[in-house]
Amino acid sequence: MANKNIRTLSSRKELDKNLFEEMASASQKENSKEAMQHLSKEFMLDDSVVLGASTFYDFTREENKNKKVHVCSGTACMVARSQSSLHQNLENHFSKDEIGHAACVGRCHSNNAFMYDDKTYNAATKEEVHNIITQKEYLNNSYNVAANTTAILTSAIQDISAFYQLAETHKSNPQEVIQQLKTSNLRGRGGAGFPFWFKLDAVIKENNEQKYIVCNADEGDPGAYSDMYLMEHQPHKVLFGMYMAGLTVGANTGVLYIRGEYPDSIKIVGEAIDELKEKNLIGDFRFKIIRGQGSYVCGEETALLSSIEGLRPEVRVRPPYPAQYGLYGKPTVLSNVETFANIHWILENGGNAYAALGKGPSTGTKLVSLDSFFNTPGMYEIEMGTPLQTIFDEFGGGFKSEVKGLQIGGPLGGIVPMHKIPDLTLDFESLGSNGFLLGHASFVSIPTDFPMVKFLEHLMEFTADESCGKCYPCRIGSHRGMEMLQKAQTSDYKIDKQLFDDLLETLEIGSLCALGGGIPLPVKNALQYFQDELNQYFTNN
Repeated sequence: MANKNIRTLSSRKELDKNLFEEMASASQKENSKEAMQHLSKEFMLDDSVVLGASTFYDFTREENKNKKVHVCSGTACMVARSQSSLHQNLENHFSKDEIGHAACVGRCHSNNAFMYDDKTYNAATKEEVHNIITQKEYLNNSYNVAANTTAILTSAIQDISAFYQLAETHKSNPQEVIQQLKTSNLRGRGGAGFPFWFKLDAVIKENNEQKYIVCNADEGDPGAYSDMYLMEHQPHKVLFGMYMAGLTVGANTGVLYIRGEYPDSIKIVGEAIDELKEKNLIGDFRFKIIRGQGSYVCGEETALLSSIEGLRPEVRVRPPYPAQYGLYGKPTVLSNVETFANIHWILENGGNAYAALGKGPSTGTKLVSLDSFFNTPGMYEIEMGTPLQTIFDEFGGGFKSEVKGLQIGGPLGGIVPMHKIPDLTLDFESLGSNGFLLGHASFVSIPTDFPMVKFLEHLMEFTADESCGKCYPCRIGSHRGMEMLQKAQTSDYKIDKQLFDDLLETLEIGSLCALGGGIPLPVKNALQYFQDELNQYFTNN
């Protein structure tokens, strides 16, 4: 009830003067405490509400206000072992307390990544760091891009006006739009694989004057940069998908929640929105960009909505679902960047054409992020059902050094040993039935000499740090798991296997969302496939 009251107060100014944005701005002021108190009075909220929300995020916490540079602490940079030397090189220009961290800045294809002066960089040498800091030399975030099938997401748009004209053809028949999307079997590309048409069908049935379209562009999975690619190279495919969804369900507002670690994405999407306004291509439909402030859990849809509203980004108990009670309590279609980007091609070519691509219920294509351990890392549009070995050989070009496994689908994705790769194809069913996860289809390589126990410690530490704190299994369980793994490495302590299994089960079935509920999957994969390496840290029972 308390959150509903706060949500109502926040909604009075809605997106015109957004509480979350105001809070982020206030946190950077010299007199931030007074600015926060003023904000509380303006929105008629208790000081504790604004304080509780502002202290949650990496970029708004008082102790992080003096950070001038943020080193990527993501999994891909960790296994590449680039962080320590980068820290040392940056210390030539900044004091230690001026160097913060960012969970992932999307340069997984090159590593040595950091964020400075609202831009992202990768710099492997002392000289490169020096030139960036002193000469302000910007390095474009460049990587290989290719497709092995019909290029739905990676093809160029020749004429923006003609591209948006498709909406005029379909806006008068929303049920046909939903039917084509249903026929295509487009499933959410954010990880869960939920049928997208169902969200439109649910929201169109809601009788409410105000509805929203929300794009989850908080791509927090370390190793993934597919959403970043789309926003920076194909922004109109994303915007059209949101616009078309709005015309279909009767929503006049589209909100893009873009992670703060992607400053170029925010800039380029903003320029694309300005272009639409200048060319008068979207009528009175409005877009709003909300800049994230550093939180992985905001990738969970209900936490993301709470964040936009200025609340602490805790996961909501469901039902009600966002389709009935979403942003500011209004019916909301919420999906991720890649899902929206598919809509134009489906409506232009028909649902059957999309369904003809792929394998079984996994239709269409999927963007795949390959990390720096591949000889040709990059962003590849791959038809669903393609063997993983084919992707690795024909697009990745094999590995630069020996790899013992890969984590597929982000920090909650499965850890796949190399001997299982020939058995798997790129689709929800193949990975799911083998005990893994497709997720964002990010591939993070685990080199042979990287200790698996250290990798598991990293996953538990990540979960503990990013937990919203609402449910005990995730908040406490992940921290206890991290402690046990750390203690087993630094002393003669051995982890009780049964106790550890019980902990994983509690996380899996007791957590409110996929953060706590999903972390046991990669841990169980590691215990199953890398048992010989991990046995020394556990009791034999």
